Amino acid sequence: MNNRLYGNLIFELSKTGRKGYSLPQCDATHSTAELPETLRRKDDAPLPECDELTVVRHYTNLSHNNFGVNDGFYPLGSCTMKYNPVINEEIAALKAFADLHPLQPAETCQPALMLYHNLQQALAELTGLSEFTLNPCAGAHGELTGLMIIRAYHESRGDTRRTKVLIPDSAHGTNPASAAVCGLEVVEVKSTAEGLVDLEHLHALVEEHGPEIAAIMMTNPNTLGIFEKDIPLIAKEIHGCGAMMYYDGANLNPMLGVVRPGDMGFDVMHINLHKTFSTPHGGGGPGSGPVGVRKGLEDFLPTPRVVYYQAEDLYEVETDSQDQSLGSIGSFFGNFGVMLKAYAYILSLGNENIKMVGPLATLNANYIKESLKDVYELPIEGLCKHEFVFDGLRDKSTGVTTMDIAKRLLDYGYHAPTIYFPLLFHEAMMIEPTESESKETIDEFIKVMRTIAQEAKEQPDMVKSAPHNTPIGRVDDVLAAKHPILTYQQLINDKN
Repeated sequence: MNNRLYGNLIFELSKTGRKGYSLPQCDATHSTAELPETLRRKDDAPLPECDELTVVRHYTNLSHNNFGVNDGFYPLGSCTMKYNPVINEEIAALKAFADLHPLQPAETCQPALMLYHNLQQALAELTGLSEFTLNPCAGAHGELTGLMIIRAYHESRGDTRRTKVLIPDSAHGTNPASAAVCGLEVVEVKSTAEGLVDLEHLHALVEEHGPEIAAIMMTNPNTLGIFEKDIPLIAKEIHGCGAMMYYDGANLNPMLGVVRPGDMGFDVMHINLHKTFSTPHGGGGPGSGPVGVRKGLEDFLPTPRVVYYQAEDLYEVETDSQDQSLGSIGSFFGNFGVMLKAYAYILSLGNENIKMVGPLATLNANYIKESLKDVYELPIEGLCKHEFVFDGLRDKSTGVTTMDIAKRLLDYGYHAPTIYFPLLFHEAMMIEPTESESKETIDEFIKVMRTIAQEAKEQPDMVKSAPHNTPIGRVDDVLAAKHPILTYQQLINDKN
């Protein structure tokens, strides 16, 4: 059986008595290596028994079946799966960084603390905010931290009634979840037909809940890839009722070098460091969600903090919480390896090139949109930013769905875009190319998308049964959701 084609588990390749190693005889006596009876296994661990070549081939083949940015185009909308330069990984893997311990004395890791401090300053400069903490370990963790800062600010002023958060219906799903975890009540703000915040509905909500509103959480560009052009009016409305502006930085990529959230009137924001600044986050991590605040809110940031004392030319770690600080929100300083890669990414681009990130991401997205809107339904016309949303095929008579298109794309060697999100459109297909893709790559993707649209007309059943060229074909989604097989039950044959 071809392991690469059928994807056997390593246990299924096991043969009794087969080994891929040779170890010398252990010289340790039982008296020095004795374990308490309660810690000893009654039976040997059911580990697979394979020769080394089988193991190497098995895991190499598995890696070939795993798709990543290094393999091909990964247009996953809302997630910014951009190329992560190899040099960033090499820097993060340097022994001098990898072997650091968060409890070692500050004087023994001055360069690392300098990097931490400089990255905070770089992010503040790029976003127009006063100060950042790098401690949050993910975007949603950053959202929670930012909301905790906002809540602490209101409570410090004795304004304990502010327990409501306004969230547009085009927001990321983590926004309402983070608000709920923070003990805040979510109030939804409707969008207009153009996909923007409905100012009339917002005004009505402010009139109704004004003294109870803690903040509004906004993603800009929003989840539809559209720039919220009415931010100054929204900020005036929100600040006018005593609430705060929160910026979800998950879509910061098209803003780099163009506008800064702090200049737009936002008070608090988080950045998905693992999206905008290298380190694509496929597989669930690791991540980093730095939180920045405007001037006047710095004392609410969590600890520990890295502080630079210019007179002594010394970086110190402050762990004592200020009266208004949130204190610790996690273990130590967050995911330092992600910060290393982000810092290398920022320095590699420099002032002159980081200004091109946003414009190029916007150019690539609009190029794809305009090239395909004659065969795919575009529910909202006009200029998009880094991403856009199709509502399936224009020709609905084929019966081919967005799911079918996504599966068929796999046959052509592309990762599928985000599908069925946002929930505003029934057959949503969100495409984000990022600034690092070449015109040639994008042209090939456009060609394939047009080919699939033609196949939907001429051979709809073939598209509906895709994928055909992958190790695993079309699965039963309902069965997989209701009866997932998450563990391998080893069958023991006593005669073997």
